[in-house]
Amino acid sequence: MISFFIAIGVLILGYFIYGRIVERVFGVKPERETPATRLEDGVDFMVLPTWKVFLIQFLNIAGLGPIFGAIAGAMFGPAAFLWIVLGSIFAGGVHDYFSGMLSVRHDGLSISEIVGVYLGNNAKHIMRLFTIVLLIFVGTVFLMGPAKIIDGMTGVSWGVWGWVSIILVYYVLSTLLPIDKLISKLYPVFGVAMLFMALGLFIALVFGDYHIPEIIPANLYNMKTNPDETPLFPILFVTIACGAISGFHATQSPLMARCMKNEKIGRKIFYGTMITEGIVTLIWAAAAMTFFGNVNGLNEAMIANNNNAAWAANEISLNMLGGFGGILALLGIVAAPITSGDTAFRSARLILADIFKINQKKFKNRLYVSIPLFVIAFLLTQIDFAIIWRYFAWSNQTLATIVLWTITAYLCYENKNYWITALPAVFMTMVCSTYILVAPEGFQLPTQVAYIGGALITLVVTALFLFKMNNYIKAQVATM
Repeated sequence: MISFFIAIGVLILGYFIYGRIVERVFGVKPERETPATRLEDGVDFMVLPTWKVFLIQFLNIAGLGPIFGAIAGAMFGPAAFLWIVLGSIFAGGVHDYFSGMLSVRHDGLSISEIVGVYLGNNAKHIMRLFTIVLLIFVGTVFLMGPAKIIDGMTGVSWGVWGWVSIILVYYVLSTLLPIDKLISKLYPVFGVAMLFMALGLFIALVFGDYHIPEIIPANLYNMKTNPDETPLFPILFVTIACGAISGFHATQSPLMARCMKNEKIGRKIFYGTMITEGIVTLIWAAAAMTFFGNVNGLNEAMIANNNNAAWAANEISLNMLGGFGGILALLGIVAAPITSGDTAFRSARLILADIFKINQKKFKNRLYVSIPLFVIAFLLTQIDFAIIWRYFAWSNQTLATIVLWTITAYLCYENKNYWITALPAVFMTMVCSTYILVAPEGFQLPTQVAYIGGALITLVVTALFLFKMNNYIKAQVATM
């Protein structure tokens, strides 16, 4: 348990130390007017209190990730702890801060448009399609996921599809209404509930009869029941996404970039929420490794229940937190994905509006843009949930990789310390390329072949990026 406390301490120190370094590299300008005041429209652009912006951003990025991803990742053993800590500080926090602050600097633009600014029009067009598809995947996953959880908790007569219909109605309202009408009123309540649930689990772990495995060399191996089929690298680094680094976060940051009153709160809003999510993920991973006795017990329980992370989360909450835990489980485990699903659709609406230059102040314009999104999402609910989740996981991390390369380009253009994003960009390129080569939903190549292929792809991508940056430097020198 000692290393568990150390891990939490390192995450907190990461916010105060490395977060400040990242902030200094970016260079905040407190005197600069933000999009919330300059472009206020009463719908998407408006100043909200800092504490509300923090909680909304936290719930936007959290979803099922810090719970379901943590439980699935815990099946690998304490290696998951290392990825959560190092990923949150050096990859996820950096990714979230820069993607959010670049949106602030570019009038609240969506991430696909920001990619276009720094990587060119071709990259922008690809990212437009990629992000919209990802957001629809997210909306669909967070439509079916919580519906199944609520149905399992309540067992009412209308079943899963009744809950799907209810959640879909909420999604329509939250996507179309001004952000201060529904989202800013509900999110603080759900955010506090999720944080209290994590705090309750932390207290139970500390004072209960639980033994969290230590982060020592002897424990840093693949503890999965089938390690040959699920190699620790790269599977773990895609399984735990939202608790370490997630491209979905970059699609959500512009929502709050349009509501911030000052640039100086950016570290708290973007880097801080990522660290907070990392702590929540760490707690859930520790709970999963200990509640079932040990990591082997977790693997056996998950296999016996068809790897149903929702079942595991419910069991952990009810047994470790008691009756009160049931209420928190309903609010946290159910509300978290719903509050990411609604903003996924809202983000998709804003991206389409940015693409086609459709003013969103009029309700009918918001409705026209949103209808196709909900139709497509409903059709996707007819596909096996597990299939959608697997493709979402890979595309999510691929988006994070593209955003990291975009930020690196920005730092190169600004002659700033680009290594803080270049290194995680190279690492995530290796993760994503190897994953699609080895994964069941990919090419299913032998592990060693996938490693070699992933390394070659990473070298090619890095070389292409360096070539582009070199051409830019030469062009700058020529104009001097």
